[in-house]
Amino acid sequence: MNSAQWAGRSIFITGHTGFKGAWLCVLLERLGATVHGYALDTPDGFLFNRAGLSRIIETDARGDIRDVERLTAAIARAQPEIVLHLAAQSLVRESYLTPRETFSVNVDGTLSVLEAARAVDSVRAVVAVTTDKVYRNDEWHWGYREIDPLGGDDPYSASKAAAELAAHSFAVSYPRADFAIATARAGNVIGGGDATPDALVPELVGAFRAGRAPVIRRPGARRPWQHALEPLSGYLALAEALLDRPELHDTAWNFGPAAEDGLTVAEFAAELGAHWGEASDWTLDAEAGPHEAGLLMVDSARARAELGWRPRWRVQEAIAAVAEWEQAIDHGVEPLTVTRRQVEQYLVGQQLEASRR
Repeated sequence: MNSAQWAGRSIFITGHTGFKGAWLCVLLERLGATVHGYALDTPDGFLFNRAGLSRIIETDARGDIRDVERLTAAIARAQPEIVLHLAAQSLVRESYLTPRETFSVNVDGTLSVLEAARAVDSVRAVVAVTTDKVYRNDEWHWGYREIDPLGGDDPYSASKAAAELAAHSFAVSYPRADFAIATARAGNVIGGGDATPDALVPELVGAFRAGRAPVIRRPGARRPWQHALEPLSGYLALAEALLDRPELHDTAWNFGPAAEDGLTVAEFAAELGAHWGEASDWTLDAEAGPHEAGLLMVDSARARAELGWRPRWRVQEAIAAVAEWEQAIDHGVEPLTVTRRQVEQYLVGQQLEASRR
């Protein structure tokens, strides 16, 4: 990601009020971009509202991404050069309860975004974010590559795999000059301010604050944990490339941590507990719920080789950043202040690394 590329650019984000969307708003603010957002309303406890992020973006539109006319009008008003599509039904366990809604939001919603973006001449690139769970998961001990088969056992994963196919179909069926589409795959992001239902970090932080043992499910499941800023920087690197390299139209990209940074749920809980100053004791959730993947990693070699992207923070640094963010809030620091501080730390580190190459 070239920080200098973003100053003054008009960027449209779907799902800007979600967890990753909120961090993306602050990142783009720091880079000097003009940010426009379109999303459903979110609870007051979500980071976007806690940090008052409507103050730092140009427009904060609300609506369903499946409403093509409303979405097209919002994009036309914003006149963005880049659309970053993050809006989704993103919860695995929720997808078992609402499978039709999950498929509708994630597949129809993606098609709506692509149709709306294509209808606005200012838009030159769309990055449609899916998930690392789009792959047919055989519980391999090595990372999945972009050429590996798509799959998905649970409705969420399958809906995102279907969104990948929908994006491919749209890209090849409805070409437009100077207009490129690509998909980005990442998952298991962490960071301060996460209030996602069923997510591990909110449970751990809530338990530490309450002085109780956290309740976790599937302690042996291994996940590719990474700070939200890692894939977000990847999405921006991909968007930059789409503007200058038309051959990247209709491509897919993984953005994940190094294989050695995968931790089990129990190991993650112990690591965050150590940074928090709490014991690593935990209680097993007696109702673990329906099937979820036990082992999943992605191979990001393509992004490293072709985009020059690489993760900046090791998993221990990412977990430390979570503890630092949450404990700063406990000491009275404003959410926006600490979020901006960590974005700055990340970018400074990235610039130092780039200068050494």
